[in-house]
Amino acid sequence: MTLIENERTKLLANALDRASTACLAVGVFGPTAATLYNLGDITYPRGIILATGGFIWLSAAVTLHLLARRSLGGLQ
Repeated sequence: MTLIENERTKLLANALDRASTACLAVGVFGPTAATLYNLGDITYPRGIILATGGFIWLSAAVTLHLLARRSLGGLQ
């Protein structure tokens, strides 16, 4: 693997890891803060919505992070 290919692989891994951080912030931390501060008008049970949405976004974040780690596995 050349130096350029290594740098491209690192760039891809960084992009995937930043995307996982964004998923965590948007899908987990944001709705949790909105619920704690009573923002928004949610008519459904909030706990179910937070748990379901949080699980989906957290799963996406973990998957992206693991993909980033896997992409770095080919570096030399």
